[in-house]
Amino acid sequence: MSRGVLVTGAASGLGRAVATAFAGRGDRVAVHFNSNRADAEATLAGLPGEGHTLVQGDIREAQRIADAAEEALGGVDVLVNNAAVVTTADTAHPLADTSFEHWQAVWRQSVEVNLLGAADLTFCVARHMIARGAAGRVVNVGSRGAFRGEPDHPAYGATKAALHSMGQSLAVHLAPHGIAVSSVAPGFIATERVADWLTGERGDALRAQSPLGRVAEPGEIAAAVVYLASGEAEWASGAILDLNGASYLRS
Repeated sequence: MSRGVLVTGAASGLGRAVATAFAGRGDRVAVHFNSNRADAEATLAGLPGEGHTLVQGDIREAQRIADAAEEALGGVDVLVNNAAVVTTADTAHPLADTSFEHWQAVWRQSVEVNLLGAADLTFCVARHMIARGAAGRVVNVGSRGAFRGEPDHPAYGATKAALHSMGQSLAVHLAPHGIAVSSVAPGFIATERVADWLTGERGDALRAQSPLGRVAEPGEIAAAVVYLASGEAEWASGAILDLNGASYLRS
């Protein structure tokens, strides 16, 4: 049965892979984007099937995004919280080498997007699910950095840890409403945004982190997200699924 799926930050990279994976199984997908309309339209055009739509907005505009997706899809059954301030050279903020102004700016943006944006959107989408009496799924895209630390991007690691914790709290709270909540914690993913990181010695070092000698492809992470959003994965509610090629093992 076709479901309505809202994927945030779906213009490119992992979000595009997740949107494509859901569309490939017959779901109707709302491709959310903030400013990169051209890439979002390319994602939309490449989705198999019918009933897909674009939803534009700053992730901090949670109610408007949730309402637009709910109307366009005839109901959102699955929310994938993927939009984030990610680890790039521009967002690096190692304490010893960063100005206080940049430190504050990155921390505040990271909290607003990675945590509060996801929290608010989850609230709005879940309330729609509850009002419809519909079982649903929420899958958060976290990070291994929540567990191993991110020395050059501490705000990223901290907000991803908070996202995992939020997901576990909501898994307990929303279970009586038939809504399962889970998270994935990927390691390094080969997306367009970080393609230059995989060249030269830096790329060799990143691949060497895993005993498999490589980094993840977006489709591998997307497949796990689709599983966690499936009917068969209800018992995985509250789980945080490590997807890092054994590059970081936690007890």
